[in-house]
Amino acid sequence: MSKTIGITLGDQAGIGPEIVYAALDDPRFKEWVPEDTLIHIIGSSVPVIPGKPDLVTARASYDALLESTRLAKDGEIDAIVTAPVAKEWLHRVGFDYPGQTEFFADQLNCEDYAMCLSGENLTVALVTIHVPIASVPNLLRKDEIVRIGRLLEYFSFRRTGNRPKIAVCGLNPHAGENGAFGKEDIDIITPAIQMLNKIYKLPKSDPIFSGPHPPDTIFRPAADGEYDAVLCMYHDQGLIPLKLLDFDTGVNTTLGLTIPRTSPDHGTAFDIAGRGIASHESMLHAIKLAAELIS
Repeated sequence: MSKTIGITLGDQAGIGPEIVYAALDDPRFKEWVPEDTLIHIIGSSVPVIPGKPDLVTARASYDALLESTRLAKDGEIDAIVTAPVAKEWLHRVGFDYPGQTEFFADQLNCEDYAMCLSGENLTVALVTIHVPIASVPNLLRKDEIVRIGRLLEYFSFRRTGNRPKIAVCGLNPHAGENGAFGKEDIDIITPAIQMLNKIYKLPKSDPIFSGPHPPDTIFRPAADGEYDAVLCMYHDQGLIPLKLLDFDTGVNTTLGLTIPRTSPDHGTAFDIAGRGIASHESMLHAIKLAAELIS
């Protein structure tokens, strides 16, 4: 049976519409997406001045998000790809979420979810997401690291069909240097890794999870292919290396939802909207990943 990918246009004053249609017109689309896959553009076009978001474009982007979840719950689409939105403007029309990740989790009644970013070189998942950096140490819990580690293992296995290797980042410099620079790596992260490996223990198999690894060194071997993914303790710990290495190909995906949801790993780019210079690479890779996950 054919599958359907629903695509929202994001805030239409930004680059969303142009990168969506450029991705669909890219010759690689036919190579990467099965021929019988249907594309459903969600929401209607509204009058815009490129680079000038307003309440109309914000309302249209919010309505499209709501429509995407309705279509998903009704079984009319099999995956959702979302173009970038402007959170500041969304909040003005009643969008009461830190980001699209939390919105989709709430709308699709999912409590067990996580943010994951994947590009050509790296895949990272985040234990804490949109919180102040000062709050991170107090938010780290063994059960939360285990929960997100399990979601990341399932995602990695689903993509390749193989038993993955996942590196777990420490929180502190040098992963705490045996407690010299903080106790979280010893007291929280190490026990969580042990718990994860007990879950996936197989005779004569190497552990799936390793660490805690020093955050300043682990991303090089991960980018070289020694690991399938890196489990990171906070937002910028994972996104800085991901965007450095995979800015054009990075894709944001929400783990744990009932259907795949992906999006480009960049914003609305109002400053270049309508100029025809926006790259559609990340959008094309977001569609590609959605197609992979429903195949």
